[in-house]
Amino acid sequence: MVRPASRDTGVMTQLTLTEVEALARAVHEGQKDKAGRPYAEHLAAVAAGVRARGGDPEQIAAAWLHDSVEDDALSRQWLERAALTARTKAIVDALTKRPGEQPEVYARRILATEGARLVKEADLAHNADPERLAVLDEPTRKRLTEKYARMRALLGLAEPGS
Repeated sequence: MVRPASRDTGVMTQLTLTEVEALARAVHEGQKDKAGRPYAEHLAAVAAGVRARGGDPEQIAAAWLHDSVEDDALSRQWLERAALTARTKAIVDALTKRPGEQPEVYARRILATEGARLVKEADLAHNADPERLAVLDEPTRKRLTEKYARMRALLGLAEPGS
C-alpha cells in the first residue's frame, strides 16, 4: 500500500485517510479485542473519537494505526518508510508501548509529542466504554478500569463525565 514515487517529481505521495483505514483493517484482519469483537471496530471508534474531538487528518490517520506497531501488525521499519507525514509517524510511535515500559515513561512520551494526547484520549475513552467493559469478567474489568484511570491521570485528562 506504500505508493511509489511519482515519475514526474520523484516524491512519494501521502496515503489518503481511506487508504490508511483500509491498511489498518487489513493488517488487523481476524484479530479480536478483549470482548471478542473484531479489532477494526476499536480502530474505527478511536478514529471517530479523534474526529469528534476536533482532531485533524494526521491525528485521524494515527488513530487508525495507533496499535499496528505495538501489535506487530506493522513493523517500525514499515512506519519509518511509510507514505505518511512525519507528524503522523511521530504520533504512532509515541503511542506504541515499548516492552517493559513504565506507564509514567509512556505518558511523558505522549505528552511530548504534539497531537498524540488527543489520540490517546480517544483510545482510552473507547477502551473504558462501560458497554465494552461489561462483557469482561470482574477481575479483568477492575484491572482495566484502574489501568485506564491511571493513564488518564498521568496525561492530565478529566475522568469521563466530569
